[in-house]
This record gives sequence, structure tokens and C-alpha cells, in this order.
Amino acid sequence: MPTLEDVVDLVHGWYPPATADSWDAVGLVYGDPGQQVKKVLLAVDPTPEVAAEAADCKADLLLVHHPLFLKAVHGFAATTPKGRTLHTLAKAGCGLLTAHTNADQAAGGVSEAFALALGLTDLAPIVPAATEPFDKLTVFVPADAAAPVRAAVAEAGAGRIGDYDFASFTSAPGEGRFRPLDGASPMIGTVGSLETVEEVRIEVVLPRWRRAAVVRAMLAAHPYEEPAYDVVELADPGLTTTGTGRVGTVEPTTLAGFAESVAAALPPTHHGVRVAGDPDRAVKRVAVCGGAGDFLLDRLAGSDADVYVTSDLRHHPAAEFLEKGGPALVDVAHWAAEWTWLPVLAQRLHEVLGDAVETRVSAVVTDPWTMRL
Repeated sequence: MPTLEDVVDLVHGWYPPATADSWDAVGLVYGDPGQQVKKVLLAVDPTPEVAAEAADCKADLLLVHHPLFLKAVHGFAATTPKGRTLHTLAKAGCGLLTAHTNADQAAGGVSEAFALALGLTDLAPIVPAATEPFDKLTVFVPADAAAPVRAAVAEAGAGRIGDYDFASFTSAPGEGRFRPLDGASPMIGTVGSLETVEEVRIEVVLPRWRRAAVVRAMLAAHPYEEPAYDVVELADPGLTTTGTGRVGTVEPTTLAGFAESVAAALPPTHHGVRVAGDPDRAVKRVAVCGGAGDFLLDRLAGSDADVYVTSDLRHHPAAEFLEKGGPALVDVAHWAAEWTWLPVLAQRLHEVLGDAVETRVSAVVTDPWTMRL
């Protein structure tokens, strides 16, 4: 049976905490890493009501999207709502784990689950996640000195690709030509005479921040006084599947028809589905962002999207966006949009942990709006 630490490691593998925004507070909030986990309750918000549900169903872990403590605190007495939440969980022996902005951007995360729930296909991030910049080092070296040069650059940090290291490519031998001039101390040849040497071409990728260290290591290991080499900055191929929001396609419809499908796909709330735009507008290309998404309005104003679906849109930003002639807008409840991730996460946990752990999606609706007149 898995421990809490096992489940945390699994979730962090899918949604690495290092990818969370700097202001965020994610990870294990409460619990003994060595405790066994038999039941996990999933929810959007760690409210007192959700904590009570976790205690009632004897959950060993409450896994939520929104943080309980987003700002530093000096205590968590049960005299406050947040304190009562943690007190309830602690009394029931239930851990608390948060995956917030690290889950927003990830493949299989919140925005992707939201997009899939609305029927989008051919998904791509609206703003792709930044990838680590890489260089490629190419160096020419005598065949009998190739092995130590490859080893030296690998030890300096080159040749790491995903879960592999010491990766490099060496081409078939060719001919290197040079003539040592006065002042040179050649390892091969004599001053003033043209030399031809059998050499191989070594190519290796490296993180850009390791460039100087790798080049220094290559120069130290190379037998020549003046090795022939070049360093090329590699372009981002744009294939990342992680990033902010998602954009994709749906079967051609109208804005009114699409809005109806959105309402049908989401759990009902008093907020409902608000629409801004011509009901007869053609819709095929759709952009979405789980949670509050008005920070993407400028990015989408000139895009090819026909409609943008998100939450918490404000009057002035929405009005100014529409004045620019951009996509139509569909505003849904923040809780409802992010709730779509919970069944996806439950299934993902089940696929890995099987029947050893029971997963359950909270039945508590934590959308704050309780009435609409």
C-alpha cells in the first residue's frame, strides 16, 4: 500500500512544484510522509466543509487545487476558517496536498482538462512554457583523442538529454589540414609545413548556462593548441505541450450553440454561463484558460480564436477587448472550470495505484455564489 510520500512524489512528477508561479504555495501542507494512504478525496477548495467531508469519508489525503495558506501565517488556531480546516484534517489524520499553478500549466492539468471537457481537439498552449535554452558544440579532434574529449565535455555538463547523459555523435573520419606558423608548438607536424591529419567530428548538446564550462573542458582535453570548434545556439522547436491555457478546435457551430455545450459540460452553478458576442457568430477555434483568465486578453486580441472561455472577467477589460474586434467571450464559474480537472486526476491516480487507493471527487460545491435573481 502506498505511503503519503509515494502519492506526493507521484503528483509532483505530473505537476512539478518548480513550475508553480513564484507567489504560489504548493506541495504537502500537512501530513506524515510515512503514513499509508487508502483513500484520497479530491476538491478545488480546502474549505471547512470539504475538510469535514474528508473526515467523514475517512480520507487519508485531501488533494486540492487552491492553497489553504497562500500567505505566511504565525498560527492556525481553530478560531479561523482556515484554522478549522486544518484542525479538522489533523484530527482525522488526513493529509493535505496542493497542486495549484503547477497543475494549471501541465500536460494533463487544469486548463487541458477544461479544454477536453468542452470538446476541444488538437490542443496547444496559448502561451507555451519556457524551455531551457540549449547550444550545440561541434569540435574536430584526432580519432585517437576522441574518447577523452567526449568524456571531458560530458563531465562538464554536456550530452544530457532527458533521462540520458553522455549523449554525443561522432561522424566518420575526415581530413583536417593546417600549417603551423612561427611561434606555434604543434603536437603534430612541423612549423612551416602543411599537415593532413585524420580527424573525427564530435557533436554534443549542452544547456546554454554550461557553455563556458563545457568549452573550457573541451579545450583542456583536446591535444591541439588551437582546436577547430564552433558553438551554435539551438532554436526552441515549439513542441512543448505545457504552458498557460489551451487553444484547439471544435466541430463548427455558432456562439450560441457553443455556449449551450459549455453549460452542458460543466457542473451547474448559480453563476451560470455568460456570453459576450454575436450569438450567430461562427465558432471553430476556441481558446480556454481554467480559473481567472483576463491576464490573457491582450494575448488573444489578435489571435485566430473565435471565442475565449475563462472565468472572473471584469467589465472594463472585457468591454475593451470586444471593442478591438477579438474573439467572443464566454465567462464561466471559476470553481466549475477547475472542477473538470478532478475526474481526470482521479482517473490518473487509479491508473497508477489501482485498487490499492480509493479516489473520490468531493461532492461539496465550493463556488461562492449561492443565489441568482
